[in-house]
Amino acid sequence: MSIPKELKYTRDHEWARLEDDGLITVGVTDYAQESLGAIVYVELPPSGEDVTQDEVFGVIESTKSVSDLFSPITGAVEESNTALIDTPQIINEDCYGYGWIMKVNIESQDELDDLLSAAEYEDYLGELEDE
Repeated sequence: MSIPKELKYTRDHEWARLEDDGLITVGVTDYAQESLGAIVYVELPPSGEDVTQDEVFGVIESTKSVSDLFSPITGAVEESNTALIDTPQIINEDCYGYGWIMKVNIESQDELDDLLSAAEYEDYLGELEDE
């Protein structure tokens, strides 16, 4: 399972990456896509919509289940990955690359500090396996 070190993570299995332009790219982790199985649908937030840290911003559906997506940060959606509308399985193929879900103008960079580092997320996954 892949856990890129440069990303930040949530306990709900979303990731966040600060881009050079100041936007935050958000997606679901390798653990999430693996647990979900074949992804068949993603509900995307529209551009301009406000998202709030730890609040639901969309839905992801697989052949196994339907799960809410929780925003790792607060801000306005700059762009959603509309390629996922027709080919949601991109998330299974490349969750940290082409399978991103949205890009957000973050309100407070401090929120990134509240997220888990790669090492902390890896420890968290270990705790889940021990349960």
